[in-house]
Amino acid sequence: MKVTRKIWIAVVIVIYAVYFFGAARPVPPESVLVPRWLSSLESGKSTLLDAPRDTAEAGQLLPFDLGSRFGYVDTGGIFSINQIKKANVSLSRDRWAEYEEEPERIEIFNGAGSPLTIIENPRGYPFFLDGRIFLIGNEQNAVTEIDGSGAVVWTYEFPSVLTCVDAAAGLLVAGLLDGAVEVLDSEGKQVFSFAPGGSLYAVILGCAISGDGSRIGIISGIEPQRFVVLERYGTGTASFGGAIPLGGSAGVSSGNAGYRVVHHEFLGNGYRRPVHIGFIENSRWIMYEREEGLGFFRIGSRQGSVVEFEGEICAVDNSGGQGLVFAIVARPGIEKELVGITLPGRVVLKAPFKSWEVFMERTDSGLFVGGAQNLVSFTLEKR
Repeated sequence: MKVTRKIWIAVVIVIYAVYFFGAARPVPPESVLVPRWLSSLESGKSTLLDAPRDTAEAGQLLPFDLGSRFGYVDTGGIFSINQIKKANVSLSRDRWAEYEEEPERIEIFNGAGSPLTIIENPRGYPFFLDGRIFLIGNEQNAVTEIDGSGAVVWTYEFPSVLTCVDAAAGLLVAGLLDGAVEVLDSEGKQVFSFAPGGSLYAVILGCAISGDGSRIGIISGIEPQRFVVLERYGTGTASFGGAIPLGGSAGVSSGNAGYRVVHHEFLGNGYRRPVHIGFIENSRWIMYEREEGLGFFRIGSRQGSVVEFEGEICAVDNSGGQGLVFAIVARPGIEKELVGITLPGRVVLKAPFKSWEVFMERTDSGLFVGGAQNLVSFTLEKR
């Protein structure tokens, strides 16, 4: 009897050991923010906070616009440009311009401060998208593309005032005050138009196009406000609708840029101001602002989620990466909060700070946050 009992005890120990070593899994590493450096806009000096500066990372320049200053800083914390604003400023990662209210000429520079081109008698204001140079007309209802020599490539006049614009893959998508969306090709020709409709006030408050030009995200209307996703399909000339509820008009396309509605949802009465919307994670997700906070829509599964905030979103991470997205939420007064979100929508970081103005830029493994005339760099690491 004792022998049999000992055998059973031994068997139980063996089974437990097999289960423990065979079924146990290591705890997966989590993403953490490691501070790298702190740079003062007033002094122009940088202080290392963690590891020594990696000189190999210092080649990439990031634009910043914070309070009364703007410029470019490299990922190692060294400024190439750091100057006080004297007029209006338009910035992108590869070029910038400072211009008056009624400019007679506009000079465009790169991030190192070297001149690129001059636009004479511009009759508009510059903005930069998709590596291209554009002007928005004085009446806010026309877009002109400018080439590298400063010459006009094309001009397109819209039937209404522009409220938002985005560009990718040689296409430009524009949202209008009258509630229409138009897509232009690289020659400035309209290849698609669409009016979502279905709201008491028809207006486009946000629009974005994916990196390959195959999808468009729209925030449209007030009372109610809606989130709409369009997807390109087919080739040739077509006129089509498809899942356009509540009085929306069918889109009209030409060439090979036909789009149809593949998703829409109601967002309540909605904001009466421009609303953030953008493609992130290599265009696998759409992130958009809604009254509760931030919405996330996954392209592959066409499933959505919402992360709720108390306060107004004043800056967002426009690229994502590693399944993480960051936002800065404004509280009353100068109270701000940096929020980190893992997709599809779990808050994993909250970091309060105080500043009137804020700035945020993102690379795949780096996060750069500005406030109170300082820039701080963080590196995303798995630990």
